[in-house]
Amino acid sequence: MSDAATASTGLGTYLRDRRLKLDPAALGFPAGRRRTPGLRREEVAQRANISPTWYTWLEQGRGGAPSADVLDRIARALMLTEAEREHLFLLGLGRQPEARYRRNDSITPRLQRVLDALNPCPAIIRTATWDVLAWNRAATVMLTDYGALPPEQRNILRTLFLDPSARTLQYDWKSVARFVLGAFRIDAARAGAMAAVEPLVEELSRLSPDFAAMWRDNDVVSSPHEGVKQIRHPTLGPLAFEFSTFAVDGRTDLSMVVYNPATEEDARRIQSLIPGKDTLKGP
Repeated sequence: MSDAATASTGLGTYLRDRRLKLDPAALGFPAGRRRTPGLRREEVAQRANISPTWYTWLEQGRGGAPSADVLDRIARALMLTEAEREHLFLLGLGRQPEARYRRNDSITPRLQRVLDALNPCPAIIRTATWDVLAWNRAATVMLTDYGALPPEQRNILRTLFLDPSARTLQYDWKSVARFVLGAFRIDAARAGAMAAVEPLVEELSRLSPDFAAMWRDNDVVSSPHEGVKQIRHPTLGPLAFEFSTFAVDGRTDLSMVVYNPATEEDARRIQSLIPGKDTLKGP
């Protein structure tokens, strides 16, 4: 069997499996007496607004490769999750679907507990548009007190360009700002979120001449997964961190950034600013 035929068969098998797992009554179709569970082929085709014959051919491994638009319609018709939709595209087109940004401003309590367990290492959860959704106490005392900010202002770019204390924290603010902006631009583009960040870009361009000039340069850099960050803390003085960035499983829109103190002495100094055993909760 050719690779194309194998792929078509895999797609058809997957479509049939997902179709049979849906509840007709829950989707507004009469339950009645059915020879098999789930939806009928023509019902999926109706929900996807495609030809019943074309959908039948897809399940039978005939008719060639479907378009991305058809697969998107079928994914909605079958109520697929993001992971299931991605699998559908891999079977049907041999590639992942194009990025589709969806804002989601929540994390699980379990993920917050992971952050809390990392003290005295500052750690945050950020979105593809660099909004900070969660943090631990070490991040509060070392980076920014995100809890003191309204949720809509907990953005790394907003802090870096508009908060004077963020400038004094950096040894070379201009280089850091240019690098962060380049990484932000490519992260937002990869996530399909450029339209979503337009209001932020317009606001920062209006309020910060530095941002406006750097944004016009159109520089992009890949956000590093690890590196070294040095800061001038107002209380502890010079500190160095080895940072690592991790993907959050099941949440392609989120990243966890952990700043590990470069020395044990730095870790002890940070710990001295984190009193008690209670933990800081995110928003």
